[in-house]
Amino acid sequence: MNFYPKNNIYLDHASATPINKKVLRKMFKIEKCFYSNGSAIHKKGVKTREIIEQSRLEIANQINAHSDEIIFTGSGTESNALAIFGVVDFFKNNFPQIVPHIITSEIEHPAVLENIKLLEKKKLIEVSYIPVFPNGVINLKILENSIRGNTILVSIMYANNEIGTIQPIEEIAKIIRRYRKEKSIPQGLALGSLKARPSPVDFPLFHTDACQAINYLPMKNIEKLGVDLMTFNSSKIYGPKGIGVLVKKRNITLEKIYSGGGQEMGLRSGTESVSLIYGLAQALNITCKIKEKEIQRLTKLRDYGINKILNLSKKYPFKIYLNGDREKRLPNNINITIPELSSELLVIELSSLGIYVSEKSACKSESSDDSYVIEAIRGEKKRETGSIRITLGRQTKRKDLNKLTKGLSKILSKYKEWK
Repeated sequence: MNFYPKNNIYLDHASATPINKKVLRKMFKIEKCFYSNGSAIHKKGVKTREIIEQSRLEIANQINAHSDEIIFTGSGTESNALAIFGVVDFFKNNFPQIVPHIITSEIEHPAVLENIKLLEKKKLIEVSYIPVFPNGVINLKILENSIRGNTILVSIMYANNEIGTIQPIEEIAKIIRRYRKEKSIPQGLALGSLKARPSPVDFPLFHTDACQAINYLPMKNIEKLGVDLMTFNSSKIYGPKGIGVLVKKRNITLEKIYSGGGQEMGLRSGTESVSLIYGLAQALNITCKIKEKEIQRLTKLRDYGINKILNLSKKYPFKIYLNGDREKRLPNNINITIPELSSELLVIELSSLGIYVSEKSACKSESSDDSYVIEAIRGEKKRETGSIRITLGRQTKRKDLNKLTKGLSKILSKYKEWK
């Protein structure tokens, strides 16, 4: 069954990527033969467990982690939730008299931001929302000054899902390490007073959502990144949907957010999907193998596309802005604003031409609210229209960007009379 014409152009890879054909074929074989529960002790169950643990080891090796630091979840959203709620619940169980403090940015993915806001609304935590500069990069000075004695978690994404801006994760990690080393621990916060001493690591812990970054940014050494917790998922790396990972350093203790059979080191109960886990491992192996070449190829395409699109403002009476830093951005991300036109109109008009882009994060696309990310980089709360996200992928070619530009040209020509 052919749902889409062959000449359609898919430029929404930040939302989801098509599954790699080799990965899909291998997954089918696994699903067909190894359907047993990985917790069973008979031969089939043991073999299923072997595949799960081998996949876990392969994933760990790709990021220089230990296999017991890889926790499988159902999505990037679930991984983020486990990191946030797991840290908060652990702290509150040990220090019920202290209200914990979390630091995050104004432009985090909803999977982080909405969970933090939920805890804040229930008055379970205090929160500092760190602003970003107009280029979308976080203000490190404000972040550093926001850390205080009851700060237990800093959660800053590696790369933004809308505007593609890359955050200085290693610099943030250095700020946190320096604070841990130099701070005077308030009475009652010393780790020695914990009911169950988790590790020699002190608070705050550092979590990063790396779902958009895993395809294109350095991941070979999680130690160098300096994070304690890291989230990524399969649907962004040409693997199957429905599987994510939370990387948790060995010396970090989390509280489980629900109970059950105790799978995934007791943190994520439920029968594991061996085919999804295997598919994720295979997809990550392919991603890491081709990453450097793909970065170079897509960076050239991205810059070519940006120039072509921005040049349309010379031909038509519309201003066109690039959102986010020109250089410190993912190699596959182009995010533009045409203020006089609505985002929905641009997406629908392009879709009618067989060109598929998005208006903002796919996870918030059903909301009538405008992009809070674009509002944050503009520095003011006003209605933002005409912002679209164009994200390239492994099948994207220069001719696709030429067709996109022609499509935008048709739209601008059509609506110029309405100005």
